[in-house]
Amino acid sequence: MSGRLPTGMMATALLRRVNDSGGSGMVLAKGTSDGTILVVAIERGEPPKLLERGPGPDGRTILIDSTPAEDIDGYWRRRRARDPDLWVIEVDIAGAERFAAETILDD
Repeated sequence: MSGRLPTGMMATALLRRVNDSGGSGMVLAKGTSDGTILVVAIERGEPPKLLERGPGPDGRTILIDSTPAEDIDGYWRRRRARDPDLWVIEVDIAGAERFAAETILDD
């Protein structure tokens, strides 16, 4: 058994933290308990980013910017069609990347 929290708990924690801090968040697609989380990070005045957990150069888990050149909505929908385990969470708050990192990185 892995020491990592189930993905659904991480998603719920991220949404709760964002909402409690005055932002808004929603589940765009619900995956399985051990699926990956793709975060659509929205900040006023900035283009949206797609962030997900992944291995960094030193082997530690980091947030990877997976933002495509265009059509973010189409990108995550295509990913979701290939990977039904994938969670897609949208957060709209200043410091969205920080909220995601503090909540879904458990290393």
